[in-house]
Amino acid sequence: MIYYTQIKTQIGNLGLVRDDNSFLRVYLPNEDISEQILQKIYPNVDIIEDKSGFEDVISQLTEYFDGNRRHFTIKTKMEMPQFYKKALAEVAKVPYGETVSYSQIAHRLNNPKAARAVGSANARNPFPIIIPCHRIIANNGKLGGYGGGLNMKKYLLEFEKENLNTH
Repeated sequence: MIYYTQIKTQIGNLGLVRDDNSFLRVYLPNEDISEQILQKIYPNVDIIEDKSGFEDVISQLTEYFDGNRRHFTIKTKMEMPQFYKKALAEVAKVPYGETVSYSQIAHRLNNPKAARAVGSANARNPFPIIIPCHRIIANNGKLGGYGGGLNMKKYLLEFEKENLNTH
């Protein structure tokens, strides 16, 4: 079984997807989430729109958007190459309100030439916000890309910086 729901946030509706055991994905507001789309990703599986089972995820995301959570403790399941998992694990360590470059993440992985691969891992991050790929920027200080668009990335970075000063 695959379950999905949506929650309203100040950046728009986030889509949430889980199976019976794990949280599988966050869809940003500019990404479509529907039973038809999920059926293509998870063929031959029953798909149900149901908010139950998402309580912890919704609670943590709500706390984040209220400015009261800086780190997530959600059990996730990632189906992706090992390097991408390692890169995203490193991205998850970037502190709230701070930014680091793709190159810095590559260096932390002892693979200094892998900045582009780190970018690819970020682009395939199934848990935006939770694994804060919005905190990863280009070496020149520019924002780089973001699945939700640069305005959303800029908003999230400014939101976190403002909350650092008020909490």
